[in-house]
Amino acid sequence: MTGLKAVSVELFFAAGCSKCAAARDELRAAAESSGRAQWTEIDVAREPHRAVDAGVVSTPAIAIDGELVFSSLPSVPQLQAAIAAAAQR
Repeated sequence: MTGLKAVSVELFFAAGCSKCAAARDELRAAAESSGRAQWTEIDVAREPHRAVDAGVVSTPAIAIDGELVFSSLPSVPQLQAAIAAAAQR
């Protein structure tokens, strides 16, 4: 993994979002298994400014390194591929 950078992964969610809750643990585990992802969960009701700054209009959504990459839940392979690509930039 030499030369690969750490990647910030932010899950934007709403407390009552059943889709968010169902996939959160699986996606967090997938991100953390890369060994280079820093996972953060952002409740849009508590931090709406962060969601607005990222361009989030609905939850769940995922930003990688501050860029909105998924406006809906990705599959585990999609998330892992996006993290790997970001780590190489």
